[in-house]
Amino acid sequence: MDKSQEQKTPKGHLHPITTTIRDVVSIFGEMGFTVVEGPEIESEYYNFDALNVPKDHPSRDMQDTFWLEGVKETVLRTHTSAVQVHYMEQHKPPFAIVVPGRVFRHEATDATHEVQFYQIEGLVVGEDITLAHLKGTLELFFKKLFGEKSRIRFRPSFFPFVEPGVEIDVSCFKCDGEGLNPAKQERPTAAGGLGCNLCKRTGFIEVMGAGMVHPNVLKNAGIDPRTWRGFAFGMGVDRLVMLKYGIDDVRLLYAGDLRLVDQF
Repeated sequence: MDKSQEQKTPKGHLHPITTTIRDVVSIFGEMGFTVVEGPEIESEYYNFDALNVPKDHPSRDMQDTFWLEGVKETVLRTHTSAVQVHYMEQHKPPFAIVVPGRVFRHEATDATHEVQFYQIEGLVVGEDITLAHLKGTLELFFKKLFGEKSRIRFRPSFFPFVEPGVEIDVSCFKCDGEGLNPAKQERPTAAGGLGCNLCKRTGFIEVMGAGMVHPNVLKNAGIDPRTWRGFAFGMGVDRLVMLKYGIDDVRLLYAGDLRLVDQF
């Protein structure tokens, strides 16, 4: 048979979630972080108690958590934060880790919510760690991920395992944080003006939660909060993928449709 007539074997493609996790982990690896993994089936203690989540917190309800039937006080982890406590129990500070993994939430599935998704958690513990270290770390990370023009901003928020807690926005990588720049618009906004439809003309996109590790969390892991301080952050990988590649329905990432994967 003529070689020109031979059917070529199609090349496979990495899933965009896999590619994004590899990119994020690689960047943090260059910054000195150690990659750590943990179990997807977790005890109530590590998933909630050790992370300073109150007994009456709504996230413990069946609405948000998959509890394993017949196995006492055991859940499908709702966040990768549980791995932080495991690691702190077994290692002495200082350290910096990043934790990629799949998590599960008992909630209705729609275009922006799934019962499973991927998170990447980060933890740094050392002497005299401050919010300034958190800000500097994430600024460097987003510059490497989205480009040198990337900027971040903090907004006050609440998470049981950090104090203070912040929501973090990154400048829109589509319009370079300009928001209203008509040269980079795709269609008129609902208000009738021109601007970026990704960041809704604000110039920023919400990407993660973070904060200073709560002293109770350090105590629960056997670390003295009078000597050591730390910061933690967590981001949803699926959201980063949807933003970066313009995917408007998270369910497409788990449908197994090769037409989606073959685009990347």
